[in-house]
Amino acid sequence: MQAIFKREFLSYFRTPVGYVAMAIFTFISGFLFYSQFASGYVSISGEINSLRSMFIIIVPIITMGMFAEDRKRGTEILYYSSPLDMFSVVAGKFLAAMALYLVMFINVFIHMIVVAACGGKVDAGAFGSVLVFFFMAALFIAIGLLASVLTDNQIISAIVSFLFILLTQLLSVIGAYCGTAVSTIMAYMDFETGTRNAVKEAITNTISWFDPFTKTEEFSNGLFSVSALVFCLSFAIFFLYLSFRILEKKRWSQK
Repeated sequence: MQAIFKREFLSYFRTPVGYVAMAIFTFISGFLFYSQFASGYVSISGEINSLRSMFIIIVPIITMGMFAEDRKRGTEILYYSSPLDMFSVVAGKFLAAMALYLVMFINVFIHMIVVAACGGKVDAGAFGSVLVFFFMAALFIAIGLLASVLTDNQIISAIVSFLFILLTQLLSVIGAYCGTAVSTIMAYMDFETGTRNAVKEAITNTISWFDPFTKTEEFSNGLFSVSALVFCLSFAIFFLYLSFRILEKKRWSQK
């Protein structure tokens, strides 16, 4: 796994992928910090929360070639023909992407130092926001990795992960619309108002339950929730396991 991690991490800097991702992240975080600094009040947690919306752009960029590029070059067969454990391959690529995110995040740590050096105070929610940022990064990188496993085209992989992350960001809105739609249909079927409202609330809450952004929003206020972190970590492991099983199936089909 160590060899895979080293190879994948360094590959980000042998191609434009790593530099493009770092440039986008640095520009957005720098712009957010400068805007707050110029106004006289800096909220690091607010900056980090805004950067969470950038998952939809950064994650597809850094994950689209994880397996799709190997398949395109024909080097994927080396994974199947070697005695290397496939989960080590998946974990190595996953950790390499997480390490790249850590490198990009140094920019935010510098902002914290600047705030402290200028006599400001880093809000308590900033540390919770940092923690949840990386847990959510793990979740979305696992999704992007799965998308790369499923196709040999980097563009399609990026589009699939982009759409999945977009869908995740809109889960609360989708839940509200679905609940309203079902309630409207039930109204035409002459259901009682109380029943319609109960069904509407149940549907809305069920769909919104899968929204990681809603589950973790309290971290910016300095309130920690273990269940939210377990949620992100559990789904990240689930998507990594799916990727592993798909690759294992392909390995055995090669024999």
